[in-house]
Amino acid sequence: MLRQIWQVFRKRYPSRWTATAMVILLAGVLVLVGASLVIGGAAGLAWTDTEKFCIGCHEMRDNVYAEYKGSIHDTNRAGVRATCPDCHVPREPVALIKRKMAASLEVWGKLTGTIDTHEKFLKKRSELAHIVWKRMKETDSLECRNCHDASKMDPSLQSWKAQARHIKMKTEGKTCIDCHFGIAHNEPEGPGPSELFPARAKRATETGQSTTQKETPQPHG
Repeated sequence: MLRQIWQVFRKRYPSRWTATAMVILLAGVLVLVGASLVIGGAAGLAWTDTEKFCIGCHEMRDNVYAEYKGSIHDTNRAGVRATCPDCHVPREPVALIKRKMAASLEVWGKLTGTIDTHEKFLKKRSELAHIVWKRMKETDSLECRNCHDASKMDPSLQSWKAQARHIKMKTEGKTCIDCHFGIAHNEPEGPGPSELFPARAKRATETGQSTTQKETPQPHG
């Protein structure tokens, strides 16, 4: 391949030095273009992974972001915030690109005014929530686990109710979104993720995980 390219340049530029200079120039241009694409792509990904970008349109700012304000992920005793991309954009490279590609299709909704009023948003709330729940069930709440590590949880610091629910996560194949789907946004009317998308729990039962552990939660003193 390289030999063929060199021959093309030699035919066009009889002088060996001129042909060499043109090959170097072409290589430099390709490197520059490639670097620009990589840097520009990385900058674009970083820019679209900010809270400021997410609430740049009134559809998000006046609806889901307004609900998020004041929630435990926004304001807490430690001042550690989980913003829009933390909960809705994966960090793993492949999953990140897939999510960005899917999100690009949502631009059509913006252009056609799918939820450009609060009334339209309320009508679509359940449908939009179900899309997010389904994805999080399929990924085992990947974005939640970017910050929360179940193996590092200290049950003695949890309430009895939290201990019992976390045991179900292990024994019944539950995942974070099954219980925490209303932590940052208002819950839509109707069934939750466990009722709508029970597939993951069924897989756990089929593999025998639902009966292998006999843990008993201890009341929080």
